[in-house]
Amino acid sequence: MGTESGKRKPRVGGKRPGSVDGVLPVGVGLAAAVAPAAPPVTRPPLAPGVKYRRILLKLSGEALMGGKGGGIDPVVLAQIADELIDVHSLGVEMALVIGGGNIFRGVAASTAGMDRASADYMGMLATLINALALQDALESRGAKTRVLSALEVQKVAEPYIRRRAIRHLEKGRLVIFGAGTGNPFFTTDTAASLRAMEIGADIVMKATRVDGVYDKDPHKFPDARLFRRLSYLDVLNRKLAVMDSTAISLCHDNKLPILVFNMTKPGNVRRVVLGEPLGTLVVEDRREPRSSYTGTLPVAEEERTHGK
Repeated sequence: MGTESGKRKPRVGGKRPGSVDGVLPVGVGLAAAVAPAAPPVTRPPLAPGVKYRRILLKLSGEALMGGKGGGIDPVVLAQIADELIDVHSLGVEMALVIGGGNIFRGVAASTAGMDRASADYMGMLATLINALALQDALESRGAKTRVLSALEVQKVAEPYIRRRAIRHLEKGRLVIFGAGTGNPFFTTDTAASLRAMEIGADIVMKATRVDGVYDKDPHKFPDARLFRRLSYLDVLNRKLAVMDSTAISLCHDNKLPILVFNMTKPGNVRRVVLGEPLGTLVVEDRREPRSSYTGTLPVAEEERTHGK
């Protein structure tokens, strides 16, 4: 009498493989398929005084140019890599989003007549070039890194998977997110806000060439005022150049703080991670709660930084 396939499985010593007295144990297939549990990850301890356990640092592509008109300055790239490794040694889990403006800007190309979606995809590829350059600079100094791309380029980067990104961070790796969100019409600022929320970052830190957010261009106006603390609505209503409105709205909806600071000064990333009051902090409420305060809140906390 045959089986459904017309054949019977071979017997070993009168029994089928894996059977006891000729009977297969229940769930043997499932048990064989289940992999052994991964060992728990031991996260490195935080150095004394560190304020943030997990951060997302947003770097502009222009930051890599240095004094050049475009491309990547190896000296600047090395300085950035040294500073990131120094902060990472404090036990901070670091993820990075980098722009591509030093190579190609999709918005600028679209204003010149190029299809916006095509221009944005080209910009995403530019961010991948910068991500790979930063990865090389970090790994040449002994750091362990991973580049995760929102576009599928498996020859050079892993595809972005949220749980994989978090696992890399927990294992002490520097994670670089490339290709923005993987969608046209979204900036790398929006990608930074989105990825920060997905990985559970404590704060988004945006590195710039000035000390924070000003009411006007400090390079052109010596009386420009630096904001020390702003609310999300202040930024949106005043149309301040912090991040684009989509990125600000995402942070507002999820109460994710944003810190804008000057990265051209060596050691500033370490200082802000250790809680020094540098740059401009964008939060839900522009002031720390003070029980003795009874007056009217100003529009924003400002201080004159030029002309003093």
